[in-house]
Amino acid sequence: MLMILVNWLYTGTTVFLLGCGFSAFSVKIFHYKLKRTDSLLMAGLVLATVYAQFYSLLGSVSLIANLLLVGACLICLIACRKDILLILREGVASYGPIKWIIVILLISMWAFFTSRGYIHYDSDLYHGQSIRWIEEYGVVPGLGHLHERFAYNSSFFAVSALFSMKFLLGESLHSMSGFFALLLSITTLDITKSWKRKKFILSDYARVGAIYYLTTIFDEVVSPASDYSIMCVVFFIIIKWLDLLLEEEKEIASYALLCVVGVYALTLKLTAGLVLLLLIKPAYLLIKEKRVREIILYLCMGLAVAIPWFARTVVISGWLVYPLPSLDLFSFDWEMSAELMEIDAAQISAWGRALYNVGLLDTPASVWIPNWFRTTLSGTEKLLILGCVGCIGVYLLGLVWMFVKKQWKHLDMALVLLTVISSYLFWQMSAPLMRYGYAYVLLTDFLVMGWIVIRLGWNKLENILYGMLLLYGVYKLYPTGVYCYAYRNEPYYMWQQDYGTYELESYEIQGVTFYKPVYGDRTGYDYFPAGPVKADIELRGEGLEDGFRPKQ
Repeated sequence: MLMILVNWLYTGTTVFLLGCGFSAFSVKIFHYKLKRTDSLLMAGLVLATVYAQFYSLLGSVSLIANLLLVGACLICLIACRKDILLILREGVASYGPIKWIIVILLISMWAFFTSRGYIHYDSDLYHGQSIRWIEEYGVVPGLGHLHERFAYNSSFFAVSALFSMKFLLGESLHSMSGFFALLLSITTLDITKSWKRKKFILSDYARVGAIYYLTTIFDEVVSPASDYSIMCVVFFIIIKWLDLLLEEEKEIASYALLCVVGVYALTLKLTAGLVLLLLIKPAYLLIKEKRVREIILYLCMGLAVAIPWFARTVVISGWLVYPLPSLDLFSFDWEMSAELMEIDAAQISAWGRALYNVGLLDTPASVWIPNWFRTTLSGTEKLLILGCVGCIGVYLLGLVWMFVKKQWKHLDMALVLLTVISSYLFWQMSAPLMRYGYAYVLLTDFLVMGWIVIRLGWNKLENILYGMLLLYGVYKLYPTGVYCYAYRNEPYYMWQQDYGTYELESYEIQGVTFYKPVYGDRTGYDYFPAGPVKADIELRGEGLEDGFRPKQ
């Protein structure tokens, strides 16, 4: 736990300074300044992740990568020292004693949760090994041949490797899931302003959904799984977007920069792509005002975020996007087969739909959805899904009413709802495991509910919502307390709980030792390089850095 706090101090300081540097750039180029600390931290996270991915194309993301990062942060500190001092002063002044106590409590709680808990199955299957490849080699051609899951190239693994501190501590920390959760927790604190204004605004409903989500994952953030980071980023984007709308923000830059964060979300997990529907607003305004220079700049920023992710995917799998065999643009000797990609994608969908057999993937939605609903969801999750179905109907009716009455002032809200509902529908019809789409489900439910309450002026319902929030908080205190009590004696107050350990056996390929599990398919982190089965591959050169290709 102590090492988590040290790690977060380093992570938070570096991304904050990078965020301040970006804010100075934004002021100079777009005449727009990032106003909130959490926005600066998110901007810094995006920059750190892009940097880690670019660096991984050159070599191991380890000591040298961190030294260069620190150098860049020092430049930001020197160049932006006056702005940084002003931001820190304003931040301290805006947080009263009670809020500071809450922030310190949140940091302590998330550090405790991140130090121990449930290590996700996939973390010992391939997350840990993915991060170790980046720590030691950056990226190598054809890595997907060793294990096809390595080709699911999430930028989250790159930033996790950057901040794992293995080069310093000798142990690879996996604390970034907790850091993303902590950042979202701080963003939700603005819900306290609803007490002063004596009403909920629509972004508060999104914050309620985020709070609910955070209370469901607290015992899992010890795992370096990309699912948690992407859900947190989606919540962050929607909350910030709604805040801008309700503040009647006129600066196009504020929306355009959030869309760049939307591109970042896509690199965390491809399924977040529909968040980019929000692009419609800034694109329309920029084109309308013929701001060609800014259009080019924002496109370049989006490409700068996406290009290293695309490049890593090409190096790992030979394809621009994995697993989409339709985008066959290259003919490298390490290219993974289209058949393997199709099978892998089909397995993800089949398991998500509770079919558990690729041969059943053609089962009509009218058959698999009721079975999925009945067999895979908890009682609460069933209510949430039923709520989404009702919310979609309400949204469509509201949309028709808006067009009939020509209430164009509501178009902005309609776009946000369209984005979250489209994301929910895509998740529902592709691979609907709850951990893949919790944000889309909760945002659909809470935002449509909030939209109805605000549009119809049912302010008295907000008193009920306050009461429900209070009851839910009291309800969650019990399982959280039970969890903390159960894990209180675990020896993780200094160091973090490590990856799982399994019985593995070795085999050789061209004189290089590899490992595979004796039982099951999980390998953990320690034995390296490892995969779930004996790989039928060959080295492209003399060492691991040269990569792999199918055995000739």
